[in-house]
Amino acid sequence: MTRIIDTLAEIGGQYTVLYCDLWGCLHNGITLYPAAVAALQDFRARGGAVALMTNAPRTHGTVKRRLDKMGLPRDTWDVIVASGDATQEAMLLGAAGRKLWHIGLDSDEDIFADIPDALADQPPIERVAYNRAEGIICTGPFDPENWSPEDYRGKFLSAKTRGLTMLNANPDIVVDYGDKRIHCAGAVAQLYAEMGGQVLSFGKPHPPIYDLARRRLGEIGITVSNDQALAVGDGIQTDIAGAQAEGIDAIFVTGGLEAARFGPDAERPDHDALTSWLDAQQLYPAYAMSRLR
Repeated sequence: MTRIIDTLAEIGGQYTVLYCDLWGCLHNGITLYPAAVAALQDFRARGGAVALMTNAPRTHGTVKRRLDKMGLPRDTWDVIVASGDATQEAMLLGAAGRKLWHIGLDSDEDIFADIPDALADQPPIERVAYNRAEGIICTGPFDPENWSPEDYRGKFLSAKTRGLTMLNANPDIVVDYGDKRIHCAGAVAQLYAEMGGQVLSFGKPHPPIYDLARRRLGEIGITVSNDQALAVGDGIQTDIAGAQAEGIDAIFVTGGLEAARFGPDAERPDHDALTSWLDAQQLYPAYAMSRLR
């Protein structure tokens, strides 16, 4: 049975590490949520460690710079782990070949350019036109605000026939950017998989990002077992499904992507509506709260 709580502090003392989602929990893509910032600062002040864990198709360095620009205090987190990091590692190790057709925006350049020292000796990745590609890397739709599957079907049919593997750098289907809902790489990857193409995904709910988080924490001297970790997120099929698969307790933030499902007051989710919906999802987070605070 999922327990509805008001604040992280009610249960935070039971855990040593918090895996915290960003979009929908800590910010809306534009503005930080002050109560969420305070909750993370309090968790760390009480001796816990915070791993900011995002499905952004970016490297952690780019994520950090964006959070700095938004004004996130440095005492809010210990490590940052991004789906882009885990995807980049697989890409550089040749998981889809070395000549890749890139689906995404020009602003996703960092996944190709910001190469970590540990992988600097790998042969270079060449971005090529579709007809020369050995594989595909998707960081998002070409036009996130006007995504249409019909823009991709023709090439995807051919790509599937050619046996091209797609690296999916962001398993999220949609994200709320301010008051706009936009599509992510997960929507493109879902279409390719439905058409029979092979897709490899590295962010939540898939294991690579959790493995990377444990490694990053280990680099700063923090060893954590899954029963000592707590995850928080508003994506039921990403944040919560991933935590459940890893055996990690989770807090489902009801006031994010699914806010309209749980009654007219987003700050007070209806318990019966929440329970019924979670049963339908066959996902059972230990806790739920309207907003991270």
